[in-house]
Amino acid sequence: MSMKRRDFLKTAFLAGALTGLGLEPFSSLAAKGKRDTARKMIILGFDGLDPHLLEIFIRQGKLPAFARLWREGDFKRLGTSIPPQSPVAWSNFITGTDPGGHAIFDFIHRDPQHYLPTFSASKTEEAKKTISLGNLVLPLSGGEVTLLRRGKAFWQYLEEYDIPATVFKIPSNYPPAPTKQRTISGMGTPDILGTYGIFNFYTTTTAEVQQDIGGGRIHNVYVIGNQIEAKLPGPVNTFKKDRPETYIEFKVYLDPVNPVAKISLPGEEFILREGEWSGWKRVEFPLIPTQSVSGICMFYLKQVRPEFKLYVSPINIDPAKPALPLSTPESYSRELAAKFGPFFTKGLPADTSALDSDILDDREFLIQDDFVLEERRAIFEYELKRFESGLLFYYVSSTDQRQHMFWRLLDKNHPAYDERLAKEFGRAIEHIYIEVDRILDKAFSRVDKNTILMVMSDHGFSPFRYAFNLNTWLKENGYLSLINEWKQGEEDFFLNVDWHRTKAYAVGLNGLYINQKGREAEGIVPAKEKEALVREIARKLESFVDPATGERPVRRAFVTQDVYHGPYTQEAPEIILGYNQGYRVSWASPLGRIPKKIIEPNREKWSGDHCMDPAVIPGILLTNRPIQAKFPQLFDLTATILQTFGLPQPPEMRGKPIFKEESWAKPK
Repeated sequence: MSMKRRDFLKTAFLAGALTGLGLEPFSSLAAKGKRDTARKMIILGFDGLDPHLLEIFIRQGKLPAFARLWREGDFKRLGTSIPPQSPVAWSNFITGTDPGGHAIFDFIHRDPQHYLPTFSASKTEEAKKTISLGNLVLPLSGGEVTLLRRGKAFWQYLEEYDIPATVFKIPSNYPPAPTKQRTISGMGTPDILGTYGIFNFYTTTTAEVQQDIGGGRIHNVYVIGNQIEAKLPGPVNTFKKDRPETYIEFKVYLDPVNPVAKISLPGEEFILREGEWSGWKRVEFPLIPTQSVSGICMFYLKQVRPEFKLYVSPINIDPAKPALPLSTPESYSRELAAKFGPFFTKGLPADTSALDSDILDDREFLIQDDFVLEERRAIFEYELKRFESGLLFYYVSSTDQRQHMFWRLLDKNHPAYDERLAKEFGRAIEHIYIEVDRILDKAFSRVDKNTILMVMSDHGFSPFRYAFNLNTWLKENGYLSLINEWKQGEEDFFLNVDWHRTKAYAVGLNGLYINQKGREAEGIVPAKEKEALVREIARKLESFVDPATGERPVRRAFVTQDVYHGPYTQEAPEIILGYNQGYRVSWASPLGRIPKKIIEPNREKWSGDHCMDPAVIPGILLTNRPIQAKFPQLFDLTATILQTFGLPQPPEMRGKPIFKEESWAKPK
């Protein structure tokens, strides 16, 4: 059986275990830049907004604010990154370079010494100096969380000229790059366990306990006298030698007649009706007498009887008492928490894993994601109201998450299409476009003749109907060998790979590496033979045809030496695969499993994607100024920011401004 998406999520944050318990927090930073600027910029980042769908909804009259912006300014497709993954694409925008300049090539990179996947965006290290007292391990120095994205961020350039900026939830900025500007981290920010997000599900249904769930933990509980006792797991306690998992105990009291339950946490009790969400609840995990870790989570009482079912969301880092760095200055997250209460801090807030695992159904998932959207809208209106100078960037994730999960109900040719569900939820994607149109309408209220208003997305979207097992293709074409053929498909992390007979392997969602001698621990390909091998593999991948459809799954196989620029190109995979519409890498290949079939139907709810050829899924760009560039790219927008504020463009930036300077003050 191929690796499921939930297994991928469970292991993808291998380097991210919470070790911030002994961290030194960011030093207190002064206020952001205070210079009043004659020109201002408001940039709305709507992740994954697709130009084709956007045009359809505009022409149907469903997006009046987008229609206005197009009418008063311009609308063009925005060239995305290679590969078009969110951390890569947003890094292009942040730095004005391609991956050769910022060193983010995928969600997942690899350790060449162990062939294991590693998280690409950040690295967490424990305190290097400790002292042992019995079973206690006390840090004498702080641990460290390091941002692995290279290059300078555009708001850091603005800071050098005392131009203020507020940057809310931009991906690929965890931990936040040091700055005096207001920033809060987005995609890449872990939950309190240091993962992409682990939910907890408590049930009396034995069958559900047997499910193989990643991205979540299922707990079998028992009702005794209308009472349930359970534990909510927390982070590992690094203050103790045996590193036990922390937890808090809680109780659930069931009404003997009505579908109602009282949940008793340490220090708080609350009542939920069946089908009701709790809102945020703060939980404290004790470590040692003077130390604890605070997190926030939501409880959802899915069912009281005949079987009990209680969902607890991934435990987010508490923005009021962050155990890991969330913002610059560090007081910014506390400021927002004081005004709005707890809010989602996990980088991917909507629990797609719970939906894919059938713990939440479509309706419940959309309710949860509405909570995310409501928080985003409230904080946006707050920041918009106090925006007076410089730049405001605001990011929305729901556009991306809903297209990932509900594309199956738009596409009748998708293996997971369900006619009954399509009647009820088939407009979920349309609805999120309408919601962000309302956010754009709010932004117009702060736009004057000296303000550029820009709406962008990092990529578009495409159906994900078929999963391509890249490592299986490599095996079938003689580039990857197994130790035991009869165990094919049973092992993850390349445990069944014979490295002494393997020339190439794939890790991550789009990357392919050569098993190079002197670089990989068991490399066999001499450096002088590598380029010819790379070209050969790329050519064969592009010519491979799916016998079931007659289509080519790989539209382009990009040789990174040809398309990347900058000092980190040598760290990149040798080939980046650009998949054709309808195809994407499987969930098995990125983490080193080699299934028996090269192509399999994707029957999961994660049904739309963007890890394809960039030409297939461009993003969107709308502005209230005419766009000079015929084919604007993400890194052109970075150059445009500097141009807007009259700043010089550093030589490492690849982009060019999209506006003519003389047309800046001449909106249509």
